[in-house]
Amino acid sequence: MNKRKVIPSLRSLADQERATAKKARASWQMFTIMAEFIEATEYLSEIRPAISIYGSARMKPESPYYKLTIEIAQKFSDAGFAVISGGGPGIMEAANKGAHAGKSPSVGLNIELPHEQSGNQWQDISLRFRHFFTRKVTFVKNSDAVVVMPGGFGTLDEMAEVLTLIQTKKSRHVPIVLVGAEFWEGLLSWFRNTLVPAGVISEKDLGLMQVIDDPDQVLEAVLQFYEDRETAEEQPAEGKSDEDRMFYL
Repeated sequence: MNKRKVIPSLRSLADQERATAKKARASWQMFTIMAEFIEATEYLSEIRPAISIYGSARMKPESPYYKLTIEIAQKFSDAGFAVISGGGPGIMEAANKGAHAGKSPSVGLNIELPHEQSGNQWQDISLRFRHFFTRKVTFVKNSDAVVVMPGGFGTLDEMAEVLTLIQTKKSRHVPIVLVGAEFWEGLLSWFRNTLVPAGVISEKDLGLMQVIDDPDQVLEAVLQFYEDRETAEEQPAEGKSDEDRMFYL
């Protein structure tokens, strides 16, 4: 037997098998993504209105921001808003805890991570995701407002996702409230003093966010946003620009 011919042939066969297995894994991954979208739609389609609360998983119960999150979440829950969090510890737990004590559903969109294996106990509806992509889409699709508490990379990623989708008009405009003026000032200053002068965002984009620390005022800002929108929608359509008409779709 000619080894020079057999070895390359076996290697080629192995390469083909690996390619087939890779395609199968990719196909299976697509099925899991579809399944996550279907499950999320099934459980959350009737949960409206709703707000999402983003924030750090590392925030401890003794933190003032943890306690503030509980208060904000309960106020929204009592006002009739379902409260959606990432389902984990820290700020997410505080959001679910506050919502659970209120009148409306407490929802957790849990993600499978090495250091965050279990969801918190304060969830009325608990969904588990393998993919960040489907989880983030579920947040955006089901949120009528976003409250951003202090957090790290994950929180910044979620906030930037919402800002980008609204800025590019790929998603409906919802109110975004940042809680923790001292915490966010450095980032917002960078937006104002670096991004705007560089021309990579506009001054108008800064208006997509509000910074409010008082829980009652956070709720009031969201309610006022929709009251203003209803008033604007009642105005004759011919008085609006093309941009305005897109805004109110």
